Amino acid sequence: MTTDRGSWGVKAEQNKAAYEKRMLRVLEYIYENLDGDLSLDALADVACMSRFHWHRVFQSMRGETLASSIRRIRLNRAALDLVQTKQAVTEIAERYGYPSAQSFSRAFKGEYGVAPGQFREDKSVAPAVASAKNGIFSMHPVEIRDVPEKTLQVLYHRGPYSDMGIVFSKLAAMLSSRGVIRKCGPFVGIYYDDPSIVPPNELRSRVGAVVPPQFENTEGLEAHSIPAGRCAVLRHQGPYAGLQAAFCYLYGVWLPNSGEEVADHPCYEVFWNSPTNTAPEDLVVEIYLPLQ
Repeated sequence: MTTDRGSWGVKAEQNKAAYEKRMLRVLEYIYENLDGDLSLDALADVACMSRFHWHRVFQSMRGETLASSIRRIRLNRAALDLVQTKQAVTEIAERYGYPSAQSFSRAFKGEYGVAPGQFREDKSVAPAVASAKNGIFSMHPVEIRDVPEKTLQVLYHRGPYSDMGIVFSKLAAMLSSRGVIRKCGPFVGIYYDDPSIVPPNELRSRVGAVVPPQFENTEGLEAHSIPAGRCAVLRHQGPYAGLQAAFCYLYGVWLPNSGEEVADHPCYEVFWNSPTNTAPEDLVVEIYLPLQ
């Protein structure tokens, strides 16, 4: 009996690992083909699973339907394009699978509460470079805190920061499939390079989840710690597209007027809720800038 139970346990772990690989493969495919065929049949083929079962597996592991996930990811990327490029709204709509500017506007307004044009003009989500050039900065609350050490399980990423959504999705899928996500605290993004001086493909970052001390490492993830210390903490509420402007305010307005000196540690973000179950206007992210 002991041998049978042991054998069953090994098979169960192998089965979970196989489903995790399928999920990661599908998530990567979605992010790399946002303007392509993301039908149930196509993604079931990527997952190498029957279309009759794949959707239930996806929804159970991700906590949202496949259609909702694709729609959210496409609109999030469209929101970034609106504030980071000068592409026409019609071009952005077509790129992300909307047959007309009107259908795109309806979907975008349903997700973000405002039409694409208004979202682009809203100074609270203006791109950081444009804000700096125009001398226009959105105000954000900043406070100095003594922050305790954080222990994380992380994935390393090298490439554009705008592509980190897939890394967050992979991390969530891995922790969920292994049944440990409920033991984890908020997700964290750590940024080692300045995107204004480092080429996009060379930007270094880590995405992690806060875990309890002595948390057992999970395969494919690495242990990482953020040291305790004083930090300037900026609270941002709203769509993630506004985070560039928040960084610009923290570095371009608050820091020069604070009398503080930065420590030799990278800044990081703490995500207090998730776009899978939170409206864009209610998303809360805190940016931590380590101080001497």
